[in-house]
Amino acid sequence: MQKSLSVADRKRGGVLETVKTLVYAIIIALAVRTVAYEPFNIPSGSMKPTLLVGDYLFVSKFSYGYSHFSLPLSLPLFQGRLFGRVPERGDVAVFKLPSDGKTDYIKRIVGLPGDKIQVLNGVLNINGKPVELQAAGTFDESIDGRTITAQRLIETLPNGRQHYILDITPNGPLDNTGVFEVPPGHVFAMGDNRDNSLDSRTNEVGYVPIENLIGRADILFFSVDGTADLFMPWTWPTAIRYDRLFSIIR
Repeated sequence: MQKSLSVADRKRGGVLETVKTLVYAIIIALAVRTVAYEPFNIPSGSMKPTLLVGDYLFVSKFSYGYSHFSLPLSLPLFQGRLFGRVPERGDVAVFKLPSDGKTDYIKRIVGLPGDKIQVLNGVLNINGKPVELQAAGTFDESIDGRTITAQRLIETLPNGRQHYILDITPNGPLDNTGVFEVPPGHVFAMGDNRDNSLDSRTNEVGYVPIENLIGRADILFFSVDGTADLFMPWTWPTAIRYDRLFSIIR
């Protein structure tokens, strides 16, 4: 004769199933974040006007292959890169800061291994040739609490990729540089907000090892402008930038 389960046994069984479901869900989520897509948010204005503070992105982890930086907590389980691919000029990429291997940076890849990169009077030069620039209106940029009108330009890279950049002044501290020759296994990254970006033009960042690349920023899935108050739910809907939701990053 089959013995029926007691109430206590049924409760223990229910708890066990719940725990198993949660464990499976965590494993699946970690697997997706490791091999497919990982969400990131934008904390600074160095990629304006392409990306704004408060944007949330999906970064494709498979675009450049996998290094140990692709793993949760950047666990050093292996060296080098599996299924590695070199980025294309114009890709917006997330990478670990070379100097500490911990901080996430997001910039646009403008130089590939062997390229010679130089900025002259605010114009990017690649292998001795200035990129094409077209005027595209203005953009209000906030610096140190002041609003400054920046020139918005369309920059065309040698492979035909186009994107917006901001130029506040052609005589900023990073607007005239020496020639950077990108070493093998590295790329050169710059922010679209050219006068307000800590990038490969500086010693703090420098050349980015391809091994440090986490992935390519592909989709902007959510965006808020910072005006919402956590304790005032009625302010949440008006803080969403609806025109930016689920847009492709170029």
